Amino acid sequence: QVQLVESGGELVQAGASLSLSCVASGLTFVDYWHMAWFRQAPGKERDFVAAIRWIGGSKAYADSVKVRFTISRDNAKNTLYLQMNNLKPEDTAVYYCAARIATSTVPIRSSEYHYWGQGTQVTVSS
Repeated sequence: QVQLVESGGELVQAGASLSLSCVASGLTFVDYWHMAWFRQAPGKERDFVAAIRWIGGSKAYADSVKVRFTISRDNAKNTLYLQMNNLKPEDTAVYYCAARIATSTVPIRSSEYHYWGQGTQVTVSS
């Protein structure tokens, strides 16, 4: 059974940096997965943040985070990361880790992902 467990969310001030982690278990043939970060602010839809193919490392980012956030993974630890720099109040949201079997292109819609973590809260104060 696939399990995704996020951690690292906290309350920070604008301009700060934060790193989120997502430990994945139960992913067989782990090479053949896409993994992603999404976020959901109160009263809003779940939005794409970044995605990566586990092998090859092809990445995609939302325009709003492209310069400030970096997605990466540690194959040996089965862990996905999101390094967030220069955080802004509009980055405040619950951040979710997601996974699906790899496709030919990087999936960026939440409906394309089959497995989800429970989320971790990131709050950025102004």
